[in-house]
Amino acid sequence: MCSKWINVAIAKIEADYQRSADTHLIKLDLPQLSGIDIYLKDESTHPTGSLKHRLARSLFLYGLCNGWINQDTTIIESSSGSTAVSEAYFSRLLGLPFIAVMPKSTAKTKIQQIEFYGGKCHFVDASDQIYAESERLAKELNGHYMDQFTYAERATDWRGNNNIADSIFNQMECEPHPIPNWIVMSPGTGGTSATIGRYIRFQQLTTQLCVVDPENSVFYDYYKTGNKQLTLDVGGKIEGIGRPRVEPSFIAGVVDDMMQVPDAASIATIKWLQQLIGRKTGASTGTNLFGALLLASKMQQAGETGSIVTLICDSGERYLDTYYNPEWIKQHIGCFDHYKKMLEEFSETGVLVQ
Repeated sequence: MCSKWINVAIAKIEADYQRSADTHLIKLDLPQLSGIDIYLKDESTHPTGSLKHRLARSLFLYGLCNGWINQDTTIIESSSGSTAVSEAYFSRLLGLPFIAVMPKSTAKTKIQQIEFYGGKCHFVDASDQIYAESERLAKELNGHYMDQFTYAERATDWRGNNNIADSIFNQMECEPHPIPNWIVMSPGTGGTSATIGRYIRFQQLTTQLCVVDPENSVFYDYYKTGNKQLTLDVGGKIEGIGRPRVEPSFIAGVVDDMMQVPDAASIATIKWLQQLIGRKTGASTGTNLFGALLLASKMQQAGETGSIVTLICDSGERYLDTYYNPEWIKQHIGCFDHYKKMLEEFSETGVLVQ
């Protein structure tokens, strides 16, 4: 193992981090809510355009410090897109080959971005095949399988050290309700929800963590039943979140509440948000925000005040051929008029009734 190369590699990643500004915290203009503020942590502004930039950086540092990655290592990851984009970026930074194992249904723009950073895409027919195929490739190529679904919850320092939770609470300090009533997060690996939940407890905060799960994902049912053996044969339509199996990085014990959000509601919400902020976001942001709006509506009806924080996971520009394509929506999601009407009524009343 070449310790000099590892030192240089870590220094490159740390220098890249120092060149990157923190992401913005956007306050939504929602006058229909009285004494309740909703914020979006905009993770789309990272160099690779998504929340997964933080995870990829942590996974590389974890792998380097554990001695799993050296100057000749091929990096392999199982990913539906965004993590692979970010890991391809860091692989190029270190001069390492990168292969993403992903379903054939992954958005074309994400594939193009992986290839832009010098990565290669290895396709499988179904999302539940990515794990075994990644392990096979790593063994065949004597490479390192990053395995975001196992290591996401342990690669990030959840006690502080400028993780996403630390950043959120620092940015909230000057707001009318600086300690959020709720932080809302959707699970993909489960790493971000684990980091936020652990941080809240370690800092002895009153904030509660609500995790929102899309359709065709097992996390919600696992939270309710405790059955780790749950699996699904069909993958979800909301890229980047939800899984067909209970991932090792999903820590149910840090979650205060969970909701299951219909895919049609996620699509309706990103259309609604686009009218509010003038920007397209990915559908996982719609899942997050729909959950936040439901919580805000309950607070409003109970006469409570406070704040809720959730995330913009990535930009909608990656999904022009899917979530912003009427034909794709018609074929894969169906009609979302019911949720569109719900959101229109929320805009008038501050109440979201399912």
